[in-house]
Amino acid sequence: MKKALLIILMFKLSFCLAQKAVEPGLRSVLLQQLKSTHNQKDWFVPVNIAVDGMTAEQAMLKDSSGNHSVGQLVNHLVFWNAQQLAKFKGEKPDAFSGNNEETFAVLDKESWAASVKKLDEVLTQLEKVISAADEATLKKWSGTIANISTHNAYHTGQIIFVRKLHGNWDPEKGVK
Repeated sequence: MKKALLIILMFKLSFCLAQKAVEPGLRSVLLQQLKSTHNQKDWFVPVNIAVDGMTAEQAMLKDSSGNHSVGQLVNHLVFWNAQQLAKFKGEKPDAFSGNNEETFAVLDKESWAASVKKLDEVLTQLEKVISAADEATLKKWSGTIANISTHNAYHTGQIIFVRKLHGNWDPEKGVK
């Protein structure tokens, strides 16, 4: 009887330890959210794939409905992610007038590649800062980080939508 009880208790203990070992922590959840909107395809297409292979001409295309171009959406993402990165690093963010429309800066042929590169760099830096943050800081930042991921996913969906409208989206990249 004692042996059976001991075996049951050991089984329950090992089960509880296994459950705890696979339970994701705040850091891993926040990083996974950021990475799935940056460069790790999971449930949806991340921004790096959404802009991959685009020419500057394609990125500048606009329609008559008032939709932003892909380039404008990328510049908007660069601006807001860089703003938040600066705050997380304790730096002063770039000046902002308060007019969100200004963050959708128009680009030219020369600035497209630089904008795509800058977006990747800023998102990578955000992930590094969050990886290095202590638990108390992560708890304080968690709502903002979740909003960053949601914001990035929202605009990545717009990028894919605009690309589909202009006929330059490859459905093999993840959205048919």
